[in-house]
Amino acid sequence: MVISVRELFDIVIMTLAVGYIFMDMFRARHILLRPGFDWKTLWFACLVTAPALIAHELAHKFTALLAGLQAVFHAAYLWLGIGVMLKLMHAPFIFFVPGYVSIGCASLPCDPSPLTLAAVAFAGPALNLVLWFIGWFVTKYRYVRSKKWFLFWYVTQRINLFLFILNMLPIPGFDGFKVYAGIWQAIA
Repeated sequence: MVISVRELFDIVIMTLAVGYIFMDMFRARHILLRPGFDWKTLWFACLVTAPALIAHELAHKFTALLAGLQAVFHAAYLWLGIGVMLKLMHAPFIFFVPGYVSIGCASLPCDPSPLTLAAVAFAGPALNLVLWFIGWFVTKYRYVRSKKWFLFWYVTQRINLFLFILNMLPIPGFDGFKVYAGIWQAIA
């Protein structure tokens, strides 16, 4: 099975948590004054934010699988909890890691090349770059007429550009560090 039931469960949990964390960005001003939970805004926030994050992680997973490695998607429950807590505390800046892919060997012996590991690390940010381009193209040439769908593509464009830049920073633990380290090891 390419995606397990556990991975699907983690995708659902991650989607709901990320949607909840960012739903205030999409709430209309008149709705802020109403009591109760705004489910429509949650679903829209999930629709806008989760695909960039899920696609990013699944790009890592499928690239690793194509390279003959084992790969499993996980929701980062501790980090998602931190993100939810920061939202509840109305923190001005929220940083969290929504999910990750654990990569191992499907069979022994296993010694993936540095370029293979760099390609797996680059797959997520590369997909974010593709999604940014699609969002840019749709918004620039106004392929949607509805304000709601224009907002969807505009935010999709922004989120994916942010994820690409953030993940390509050469900071240990980030995809960019793994990409640059893999290339450096391959040419050194």
